Amino acid sequence: MERLTKKQFPKNQAAITCLQFGEGNFMRGFVDWQLQQLNNQGLYQGNVAIVQPLAHGLSEKLAEQDQLYTVLLQGLVDGQVIDTTEPITVIERTINPYEQWQEFLALAEIDELAFVFSNTTEAGITYHDADAHTDTPPTSFPAKLTAFLYHRFKMNKKGLTIIPCELIDRNAELLKKFVLQYAQSWELETGFVDWLHQENHFYCSLVDRIVPGFPKDDIDELHQRLGYDDQLLVKAEPFMLWVIEAPEELNERLPLKKAGLNVVLTDDLTPYRERKVHLLNGPHTAMVPLGLLAGVTTVEEVMKDPLLSSSIDTLVTHELIPMLQLPEEELLAYARQINERFLNPFANHQLQSIALNSVAKFQTRLLPILKKYIEKKEDLPPYLTVSLAALMLLYRSDHTNIQVNDEPEVLSRFTEAWADPQTAVLHLLKNPSLWGEDLSVLPNLTEAVSSYVTQIDQKGIRNVLQELKG
Repeated sequence: MERLTKKQFPKNQAAITCLQFGEGNFMRGFVDWQLQQLNNQGLYQGNVAIVQPLAHGLSEKLAEQDQLYTVLLQGLVDGQVIDTTEPITVIERTINPYEQWQEFLALAEIDELAFVFSNTTEAGITYHDADAHTDTPPTSFPAKLTAFLYHRFKMNKKGLTIIPCELIDRNAELLKKFVLQYAQSWELETGFVDWLHQENHFYCSLVDRIVPGFPKDDIDELHQRLGYDDQLLVKAEPFMLWVIEAPEELNERLPLKKAGLNVVLTDDLTPYRERKVHLLNGPHTAMVPLGLLAGVTTVEEVMKDPLLSSSIDTLVTHELIPMLQLPEEELLAYARQINERFLNPFANHQLQSIALNSVAKFQTRLLPILKKYIEKKEDLPPYLTVSLAALMLLYRSDHTNIQVNDEPEVLSRFTEAWADPQTAVLHLLKNPSLWGEDLSVLPNLTEAVSSYVTQIDQKGIRNVLQELKG
C-alpha cells in the first residue's frame, strides 16, 4: 500500500505561526489537531514547525510522510460511538536541533511566528547547571527555548505567546523562571530580560485528552480503511479540554473557542487542575500497580473487572473527591464522565504505557491527597495506601516479570532498598529523592505500607482488595 504523502493530501498553505517543542503522540493528537480545526473553519491561517526535544525522535518519520499523519478519534460521547479519521496538514517542517541547530535558530527570524507550545513530559521543564550558551544544543528544553528567544531578540522581532502543555503545576511560571535563570547564568544583556517581560507572554495551561497513540494491533485494518499506509497515525479519544490561564483577548488571536473547541480561558486554572490531576490522572496512576499485579493489561480491563473497578470507584468517591475543593455534585459528574472515558472500547490504553515514571506521577497526582486525607481524617486512605504498597512491589525487580520504565536513578533506589526486604519500605519512604520529602514521618504510613506489601506478596493483590472491600 502506498505511503501517506502530499500526493494524497495537499499541504496546508500558510506561514509558520506556531513553534512546537515535542512531536509525540499527545501533541499531534491535541494541539496540532486543534490547529487543524481552526484552519478547516477558516478562523486561522498558520502552520507549525516542530522541534524534536530529544536527540532521537520522529523527525525523520514525519519527513518521510511530508509532515502528514492521521488522527483517529474513537470513543464514547454520551453513550454514542465516535469513530472518525482526519488527515493533519498543518505541520510545515520538523527540526532536530541536535543535527540542525542553525536551522532551529533560523525559525526565530520568522516575522509571522506568534506562539510556542510544548510537551516535553513531566520531567522536561528542568534546569541543568551544565547547559551553556555556547552549546549547540544545550540539554534542557528551557535552555533551548532561551537560546531561541535570545536569537529572536537579537533579530529585533516581536515577542511570542508561550503556552506549555506539560502536566506540571504552574508550568508556564516554572518555564519562565528557568528561562530567566539561564539569561542570568549566561550573562545575557538586561535588554533581553526586559524584552522577555514586556513582549512575551507565558500562560499556564492544563490539557486533558487521552491519546493512546499508534494503534499497532489494528493498523492493517485501519490502513485498508484509509487507503494508505500511515506509520504515524495517532489514536485519541473524542473528549478534549484545554484550560489556559490567559485573558479573553487570546481567543481573538487563537480563536479556539470560536471554533467550538472545549477551551476555557480563565484567571485561575487551579480548580480545573486539581480536578483533572486528581480525578483522571490520579486513578490512572493508582490502578497501574493494582491492575498489573492482578494480571490485567488495559484500563478498560480494569474497569470491566468487578473487583478492580469497585476498588477504583471507592478510591475516587471516598478518598479523592472528599479532599477536593469543588462542589461535590460537580466532582461526581466529572467522575462519571471519566468513567465513560476509561471504558472507551477503542482505546486499548495499556497500563504498561501509563506506568512510565510512576513514582513521579504518584508524587504529583496522589501524594497531595494522601497527606490531606491524613490531616483531615487522622487516618490513612486504605485504597491509596494499598496502591502505594503495590507500587513498591511493582518496582521490586525480583518479584515480578513486569518491565518497569523509569529514570535510572529511581530504579537504582528501589534496587538498593529491596536488597534487604525487611527494611525496604522504610528506606524507600524515607528517600526524599523519590517523593520530594520523607514520607516515613507520616503517622502509621510505614507500618501500613509494610503490612500491605507483606499481604500482597503472600496472598496476591486480589485477595487483599477483596478483604479490604469486606
